[in-house]
Amino acid sequence: MSNSLETVHDVDGPWSLATSKRFWEGFAPSALAAQDEDASIHAAFLSDTDWQRIDVVISQVDDAARVVVTGEGDLDAATAQVLRFMSLDIDGRGWPDVADRDSVIADAQRRLPGFRPCGFFSPYEAAAWAVLSQRISMRQAATIKSRLTQEHGDNGAFPAPAVLRELDLNLPGRKTEYLHAVAEAALDGALSGSRLRALPPRGRVAPGARDQGPRSVRGRARGDPWRQLPRRSPQKRGTLERRDRSAVRSGCFGRLDHGSLATVSVLGGGAPARAPRGTHARDRARAPRALSARPGAAVWDRSGG
Repeated sequence: MSNSLETVHDVDGPWSLATSKRFWEGFAPSALAAQDEDASIHAAFLSDTDWQRIDVVISQVDDAARVVVTGEGDLDAATAQVLRFMSLDIDGRGWPDVADRDSVIADAQRRLPGFRPCGFFSPYEAAAWAVLSQRISMRQAATIKSRLTQEHGDNGAFPAPAVLRELDLNLPGRKTEYLHAVAEAALDGALSGSRLRALPPRGRVAPGARDQGPRSVRGRARGDPWRQLPRRSPQKRGTLERRDRSAVRSGCFGRLDHGSLATVSVLGGGAPARAPRGTHARDRARAPRALSARPGAAVWDRSGG
């Protein structure tokens, strides 16, 4: 029999449920299912503590978040996971001050008031997406993920690791093999959100995993955007203003979740961008990629570190 737990949590710093909802509805890798007309977010996900299916309703009451989780298993852990994947347990009180130092971020804040990163329900789901999206378009990967959820998931929730591990899928290349490995890592506890958040910034996601590949799993799924700083080419700070304003104008900040722009600025620095013309090829290879100027594109920070 399912149980319910309702809690209310103060949010430190700006937060707008409406902005989060608008972002999440267009987040191709893990778009929200059709929502009711009310101002709440309704979703189903797997608890990364015991892999039980959880239904959640998230609403905003003034500056606080009301979270109602329903399901079996550890509902306290499920609530903590909700706060994590909504980035509601992160102190963002210093975020408004960034606008005084960076006019591009100021423009983004005006366009997306109260924006906080959200999207993947768990590092496990983010890792599965990382496998599915390799060497194919985002649209194709989203279609495959949606089909997996519909055919093998639990009433709207992504398939549990024990289920995914046993699936014989007809996918390109070695994707099926790698998905099985992701499922094994999840069952071993290597993809727990609480574990990943406790890791040092450059800690490995799972034994044998290279640092560069799992970076988006750590940053995008553990709900800790402010710590995901690019560490290469610090001399490129300050060039965002002249090189990447087109990304803001095209609406790409609507897809900015754990990118380098916000995190660098939050701590008082400028934002790295593409290396200037004439820079040595070796240094260009180390420089962070500029934001995509394609409208609606997801901003995947591949700056390394």
